[in-house]
Amino acid sequence: MKRVLIIGGTGRIGSSIAEDLLKFTDAEMTITGRSSISPRRNLDERSRFEILEISNLKSLEIAIANADLVIHCAGPFALRDQAVLKTCIAKKVDYLDVSDDRHFTIEALSLSHEAERSGITAIINTGVFPGISNSLVRESVEYFDQVESIRLSYLVDGSGGAGLTVMRTTFLGLQNPFEVWQQGQWRMVQPYSEAEHIQFDHRKTHVHWFDVPEAYTLTKSFPVNSVTTKFGVLPEIYNQLTSLTARRISKGWLKNPVFIETLARVSYIMTKISDLFSGVGIVLKVEVLGKKAGKSTTAISQFSHPNTAKACGMGTGMIAQSILKGQLSKPGVSPVETAFPTSLFHQGLALRNLEIYRDFSTLH
Repeated sequence: MKRVLIIGGTGRIGSSIAEDLLKFTDAEMTITGRSSISPRRNLDERSRFEILEISNLKSLEIAIANADLVIHCAGPFALRDQAVLKTCIAKKVDYLDVSDDRHFTIEALSLSHEAERSGITAIINTGVFPGISNSLVRESVEYFDQVESIRLSYLVDGSGGAGLTVMRTTFLGLQNPFEVWQQGQWRMVQPYSEAEHIQFDHRKTHVHWFDVPEAYTLTKSFPVNSVTTKFGVLPEIYNQLTSLTARRISKGWLKNPVFIETLARVSYIMTKISDLFSGVGIVLKVEVLGKKAGKSTTAISQFSHPNTAKACGMGTGMIAQSILKGQLSKPGVSPVETAFPTSLFHQGLALRNLEIYRDFSTLH
């Protein structure tokens, strides 16, 4: 029986991953948190809870040495180093994370040769976005003879069912301008700028530039001229407030940990109320422009789920399941789109009754 260690497993995303793996695998689960507060989910005979502070390297080494697979969920990843991944490399234990920060991603990828020498499969940026979004891009890219541009648009209802950590991540993402790949070159953009109206399923709302790791990894994984990643929230008032925060609040305040924590907690209280009306769902829209049989074509894929945190759990769960079953092995450190084959992605979707809307017939 395989043993899975979920670091930061008492939060909404970690709990969703544990729930998925307990349903679709026979693995034993060790769920860790920083305090003795009980996990959100009821533990069963295949799961147990342990206190773990990842800054305690000795405790971290002992916990990882007893696992076959480690899933790192202890964000915000903008504030994390590579201690967990380095320990997995040293102990020869496979690794997944739900990281959503560009700099964390670049640091993790720099350890790829070490992970390859250790023989471990380390896949970063799993979940829903990044995660399922990357697999949708891969599926579309494989359809084309030549790819020209990739556009990802994300819409989250309210809090998305996530907790304080995701709120902190959002405001940390407003601190600095970041590079985007446009027309074959890098250019700097401001966070939450250049709003666009995008049609999602039956809704149309604003999306804005937001720094996500796939804005970086997709440019390295595929030969493409442009990658656009924009994010929006409903109710629309949250878009307006976030945009106002990014434009009007001084960078000094946005880099103040106390101020960030205050913003996160106030937003969390607000969304707990608005979630009752907006829901906590997610819609991912992926548009890939390329050439097929000499014709310019846009391939459109759309994924939706009524609970963003649950969708994240399923996105990570299907990759973890493939590793535990011995179906997926790619020594080194890789983003989802280069490590997770489309065939296994389709199997994971079907097993979880998840559907993708696809339109690969728009010709220009």
